[in-house]
Amino acid sequence: MSAVANPATVAECLRVGAGFSQGDRNWIAEQFATLDSRLAGFHADATELEVSVKDREARGQKVTLECWIAGRQKIVTTSAEEDLHAALNDVRDDLRRRLNDAKTRQEPRHNKHLRETVQPIDPEQPVDAERDHPADVRADAETA
Repeated sequence: MSAVANPATVAECLRVGAGFSQGDRNWIAEQFATLDSRLAGFHADATELEVSVKDREARGQKVTLECWIAGRQKIVTTSAEEDLHAALNDVRDDLRRRLNDAKTRQEPRHNKHLRETVQPIDPEQPVDAERDHPADVRADAETA
């Protein structure tokens, strides 16, 4: 990606949703700080993160991290870890993986044309039944 004038950071883009207070925001931002390098490729004004928790510190607690980046599909990660700290780390790591996967899908593949080109057949070369598709070998035998 090209350099971004105003790169996104967790501290700038994070909102706390249900189950968290504004007082929790700073320590959550510290937990998510490792996402800064992944978010830096996006504009801060086009990136939003929201973390929320349902049934906080209860047995069925569920932490959700949502990420909106302009021009991309929303990414939602969830964790049912009972420990809040572990659940936050879980959703953070899952978001990092999904952002990496999305980047990989969108990167140009500079050598794609090399994989798609068909190798020319040398008429001097004998046909190798293991290398060539059996239908191709059969068709060659029928025409011979």
